[in-house]
Amino acid sequence: MTAKSPEGLKKKDLKRFREILIEKKEEILKSAKRTLNEDMTLDADDMPDEMDLASSEYLQSFTFRLRGREKTFLKKIDHALLKLDEGTFGICEECEEPISIKRLEARPETTLCIRCKEDQERIEKAYG
Repeated sequence: MTAKSPEGLKKKDLKRFREILIEKKEEILKSAKRTLNEDMTLDADDMPDEMDLASSEYLQSFTFRLRGREKTFLKKIDHALLKLDEGTFGICEECEEPISIKRLEARPETTLCIRCKEDQERIEKAYG
């Protein structure tokens, strides 16, 4: 892959995106630690009845699913940080064209330009 220089991305932009990605990563990790330390302690003795226990187990299950999504998001953030290190941040992995700065500002962890992302979503919807 011959990466093109991301148009419009200056050193200060790259630094800003790195800071945003690191901040997002730290927030996810902080939330995960909080879940492990506080939310995952389920003591049946503290539950007055079966309904409370079932409700608590449901919330615990929901929290684990949410954490699964956060794990996927963390991988995307780490990938974006790696691309920053490699000098390929802001380049679409599909068409190798620069990703617009507006798209990067909305989703700095993105790997696709808006056109390729829309194509991907159309294909997923068609073959859903």
